[in-house]
Amino acid sequence: MLTTIHSLKKGDKAIIKDFDIDAVPLKLLEMGCLPGNTVELLQIAPFGDPLFLDINGSHVAIRIETAKEIEVDIIKINL
Repeated sequence: MLTTIHSLKKGDKAIIKDFDIDAVPLKLLEMGCLPGNTVELLQIAPFGDPLFLDINGSHVAIRIETAKEIEVDIIKINL
């Protein structure tokens, strides 16, 4: 099973590993959502969508559909 941004819990940190270039908006790539960059899940909206992330210092909100397409390696789990 692949670990994606969608599977992170609030406070978890991960490194972006891979993604489908056609599924990720260009604006997100411009804001640093690239392989090798760190991502932290800061907040989840009340109904679960969107997710509020810190990607290398940029705060962005992404939809669940996009989050499911970005594969990550978890580096810190928030218990």
